[in-house]
Amino acid sequence: MMNTNGMIRELVNRALLGKTLTPELEQEINQQLSLQGCISDFDYAALECLMRAVDEGKIRQVSY
Repeated sequence: MMNTNGMIRELVNRALLGKTLTPELEQEINQQLSLQGCISDFDYAALECLMRAVDEGKIRQVSY
């Protein structure tokens, strides 16, 4: 099993670097949130950054 420590930040970084939030990435983030139950302040800040970027149109949210 993959180490979940920092996994949310890694997924957020993938979305930010690719400038795209795919349904797969969103599902992986949600799965990590469910698995971890609670998240670190760093993960919370990363998620805030991602949502702000989506809201500002800097990240394209893709749906299939």
